Amino acid sequence: MAASSRAQVLDLYRAMLRESKRFGAYNYRTYAIRRIRDAFRENKNVKDPAEIQALVNKARRDLGIIRRQVHIGQMYSTDKLVIENQEKPRA
Repeated sequence: MAASSRAQVLDLYRAMLRESKRFGAYNYRTYAIRRIRDAFRENKNVKDPAEIQALVNKARRDLGIIRRQVHIGQMYSTDKLVIENQEKPRA
């Protein structure tokens, strides 16, 4: 993979994770983050430039979907789940 496409893929990965962390609903947020990580890990060994470009294009479309869903989710906020209100243990 060329250095520029590697940087492009990493930027896309970070943008997708960053945007997914904005989901208001805990279940959507954790599901999206898990699916993004799994998808990128699954495709990390792809070498074919055409296939890489197709995956990048799909990820860009998915990023657009995530952004729209985050905005929709913010319009219809709900109460936090019990699991979200727990404090993290101090080490």
